[in-house]
Amino acid sequence: MRPLLSPTRIGGLALPNRLVVAPMTRVSATAEGQATERMARYYARFAEGGFGLVVTEGIYTDQAYAQGYAHQPGLSDRAQALAWRPVVQAIHAAGGRVFAQLMHAGALSQFNRFRGHTAGPSAVRPLGQQMALYRGEGLYPLPVAMSEAEIGEAIAGFRRAARLAVEVAGFDGVEVHGANGYLLDQFLTGHTNIRGDTWGGPIGQRVRLACEVVQGVRQELGNAVPIGVRISQGKVNDFTHRWPEAEGGAATVFSALAQSGADCLHVTEFEAWRPAFADADADASLVQLARRHAPSIALIANGGLHDPARAANALGDGADLVALGRGALANPDWPQRLRDGLAPRAFDPALLSPLGDLKAVEFETAGATG
Repeated sequence: MRPLLSPTRIGGLALPNRLVVAPMTRVSATAEGQATERMARYYARFAEGGFGLVVTEGIYTDQAYAQGYAHQPGLSDRAQALAWRPVVQAIHAAGGRVFAQLMHAGALSQFNRFRGHTAGPSAVRPLGQQMALYRGEGLYPLPVAMSEAEIGEAIAGFRRAARLAVEVAGFDGVEVHGANGYLLDQFLTGHTNIRGDTWGGPIGQRVRLACEVVQGVRQELGNAVPIGVRISQGKVNDFTHRWPEAEGGAATVFSALAQSGADCLHVTEFEAWRPAFADADADASLVQLARRHAPSIALIANGGLHDPARAANALGDGADLVALGRGALANPDWPQRLRDGLAPRAFDPALLSPLGDLKAVEFETAGATG
């Protein structure tokens, strides 16, 4: 397991090991979207337990259509950015590094204090039901199709949030959330993006918005910090979705994102080692395809990798780093346990029930090694 604990880099940022805390929605900010002291303690636990990098939960980027959940944190103004500063400082004090994940919910928004309706690439109602885990109920609203001006406003929101994240809050990097069915993924997906303009059409055009966001963030930040982008096939409301373009589509998406200026691709699947497409290269996982078609940038693998052997195998599949979600919730000290030869604790689903907010028991077990 030594490779998991070996140092690495993302862009110009040195990391002490290859273990990452994956972004996880915890809906525990103030009603105004400001991070709290409780959130600072929650995030610091992972750095104290040995994780080299923490990626925050999705942070909304503007005061138009970006917010997705009640009590979701934001980076849409200076006050929200200042509230993140103690969180970043707590992680740094424990020896970790932290990226802000920048997220626009688009048509999957379940709550937005700035707008009374939702917006997405097309006027197509999202599949499934809103998530009770994050205070949702019933069908998703029917979104309005975003105008050219509103698309520009969304891009500007990502750029502004990235600058606030780095210059005010002090984050070590940012991750653009292009996965899991949120706005950038809605543009990427054929059945949610039925536009007839240059934002729609074949997959090479549908990935355009994600690329323009990454390019815009790069222009905003220069080379000061690394920029990552998270990508997936499945969505929070469409769990089994696969790109119908199969490996050809994967090649288009991964190569376009690599060329857009990203330092890192963060690929997430339910089980990262499974074949990406049943009717294509039966042995190729999405991680392997990302490495094949974006060979020159850092690659984070995420999805069911809490078993140390699975995590180590992901490096063999081409990943540079491994991100843990529920494995990290159950084991904020997962890297330390790996060093000590201790098996990970099993995840208790009650931790995210009835809401996905922070629980007292998480702080009681912080730093435990038994």
